[in-house]
Amino acid sequence: MLFNSEIFFIFSLIFFCLWPLFVRNNNTRWIFLIAASFLFYGWWDFRYLSLIIVCGMIDFIAALSMEGFPRYRKIFLFLSLLGNLGILFSFKYLTFISENIKILASFVHLDISLTQHTPEFMLVLPVGISFYTFQSMSYSIDVYNGNLKPTRNVFHYFAYLSMFPQLVAGPIIRAKDMLPQLLKVRPVTESLFWEGTVLITHGFFKKIFIADHIGIFVSAAFANTHVAGSGLYWWLIALAFSIQIYCDFSGYSDIARGLAKWMGYEIPINFNHPYSSISLRDFWTRWHISLSSWFRDYVYIPLGGSKKGFLHGLRNMAITMLLSGIWHGASLTFLLWGACHALFLSIERITRWPEKLNNIPFGHWVAWIVTMLQVILAWVIFRAESFPQIVDILSRMITFQGGIKLGIGEQISVRDFYILTFLIGIVMLRELYFFTRANQSFKNSFIYTKLCGPFALVVLALVTIYFRGTTSEFIYFRF
Repeated sequence: MLFNSEIFFIFSLIFFCLWPLFVRNNNTRWIFLIAASFLFYGWWDFRYLSLIIVCGMIDFIAALSMEGFPRYRKIFLFLSLLGNLGILFSFKYLTFISENIKILASFVHLDISLTQHTPEFMLVLPVGISFYTFQSMSYSIDVYNGNLKPTRNVFHYFAYLSMFPQLVAGPIIRAKDMLPQLLKVRPVTESLFWEGTVLITHGFFKKIFIADHIGIFVSAAFANTHVAGSGLYWWLIALAFSIQIYCDFSGYSDIARGLAKWMGYEIPINFNHPYSSISLRDFWTRWHISLSSWFRDYVYIPLGGSKKGFLHGLRNMAITMLLSGIWHGASLTFLLWGACHALFLSIERITRWPEKLNNIPFGHWVAWIVTMLQVILAWVIFRAESFPQIVDILSRMITFQGGIKLGIGEQISVRDFYILTFLIGIVMLRELYFFTRANQSFKNSFIYTKLCGPFALVVLALVTIYFRGTTSEFIYFRF
């Protein structure tokens, strides 16, 4: 069920009308939330609810077993990780690996198809599988590390795991943050309801008005197998995709956080103005915070971080970034994207260029520009359909093939150029505002003092409704 669909509007209207009737009793509240969340997810395909149930039961039982049989907790953690990663691998990577094995086998005239007798059920990528498996695993890992006491109520656990606002595209919530919240009823005050309304309105504005409009141009550009257009044209498209994926994903996160506030719960912020970053390290503390912190806490730190020396730190960081790339999908382009960020981060750590630039006049502006160039170039790799397309596009961008000719009238009309520039400008000006006023608290920022007024919020809502782009699913549904 898409947030930007009519059926979700009906679903949420019914849910929030009934929600007050179920909040007084814990079990009743949890069961109602689970039932609604299963309906929300099952609207896509009810068969795949079994995966959420299996993942959840694996970690629920594993956590209780760790507490009951502490001597064997390593075994139970291993079984938990094996179960979750096995499910994730089977549905997300099996087809990709089998196709590549088939290609390699064809060179020696062998016909090998690992998926020939695989049920059709397993050849479809379930929506949100990367999110709920990681969320479920974090629970058993935290119990193993002694950071969390396991819950003994299965409804309590599944209310946390399946909560519909963030079920299919995050943020990835830690059990230690949500399980205590689910134990009590937090009154939805006027202030809390308003905060939720602001987040939801801004989320829909970013997704429906900005991301969906920009997505038309981006999809048209990358759909052409034969890459055309000047280097400047592709810089514009690359910047457009950078804005699209940010508005699309942060828009989803805003809506999820807003819906949770309407229920009386707090979901951690997932994006903190990433395009105002002055280094890639800074970027990864602001972009998809729930995932980057997940890899930091459950991969980078357990590998040793940088405790064993500088070179070990570089190695562990590279492994973490490569795994982050693979998490996004079974494609060499995602692996290359992770490797690209690992390379840029390594150069940053070795040279410490952001710190050096901060010691010169206007150095922070130079650092911001360099960071954005790296991020935009990496997004081309992330978005491209194939490796040859990556090479073609990046070669045009780096060499500025075609000079400063934009290709208006060929690849993009004058009208579309102005529309695209306007949409990109809205977001970049907002990010630059926070970049130039980074020392002020968020609550004193432009969003709170100006845009969040009732009048401005109504304007955003009307613009979203009457000037919406072509309805499309959220980008991170694919992951």
